[in-house]
Amino acid sequence: MQAVGTFDDSGREPYPEGLYDTVGLAEYVPTMADIGPDEVAFFSENGYLAVEQWLSPSRLDTALDALMSLLDGANPDFKGVVYEKIARDHDLAGMPATRKQDFVRKFWRFVEFHPSLMELALDPELFGVVKSLIGETPLLFQDMALLKPPRIGREKPWHQDHAYFNYDLDTRVAGVWIALDEATEDNGCMVIVPGSHRKGPVIHFRRRDWQICDTDARQDPPVAVPLPPGGALFFASMLHHGTPTNRSDSRRRAIQFHYCPESARKQAHEKRLQVFGAEGKDVTC
Repeated sequence: MQAVGTFDDSGREPYPEGLYDTVGLAEYVPTMADIGPDEVAFFSENGYLAVEQWLSPSRLDTALDALMSLLDGANPDFKGVVYEKIARDHDLAGMPATRKQDFVRKFWRFVEFHPSLMELALDPELFGVVKSLIGETPLLFQDMALLKPPRIGREKPWHQDHAYFNYDLDTRVAGVWIALDEATEDNGCMVIVPGSHRKGPVIHFRRRDWQICDTDARQDPPVAVPLPPGGALFFASMLHHGTPTNRSDSRRRAIQFHYCPESARKQAHEKRLQVFGAEGKDVTC
């Protein structure tokens, strides 16, 4: 049985030339063990912390095998697959997962359906770093795998993750983006604006996605965050970031988790939109 999924019909509209051009690369620490008070202070100031190497090759294989098994229908209750629009033109039911993955945009809400993925999300070393970044015991509240298939993996426009979350604005939410393949500037690695999290919430618009207006992006110089397989990027939920289209012949697969403090308070969906904007508060973008 194949995993049940939906289709992302957002299309592949072009974006302005130079939207993801960068002025250089992020700063890195070699491993999780190298994260101490200075690195936590760097995160507070810059809104990110890039780790060159975390997951071993064997743990990477375990994570990928788990995703492929879910895509193959190993757990019939799992329905969290979103395919690229172009996948409608192909016979997905007859494809093996190793081929079908090249039409997948994302997996979501999967940790409860595979023990290896739950184990990764609750990894003690990972939890320890997140706790140091947000200052409290973390609570996992979102899990996704974000794929950019070769040549067809579309962009994720500039945005703030907090614009998607129904948590009070002062909630310290941290995300971690874990590269399962080599993430490069050609295949759609993360592009961020260091320090932009300190500017607070920005109005988002429903254009190519729920996004910061293209003309409001890049107010400050962005940097790229290429990562080797097993590298990780921790980032604040107010950080401005995006990923360009995969124009290469290589896959760019990643797992992303979000954590909030156990004491975090929810807010109403309507209150969040009052801040981040329902269709941009009728402002033209």
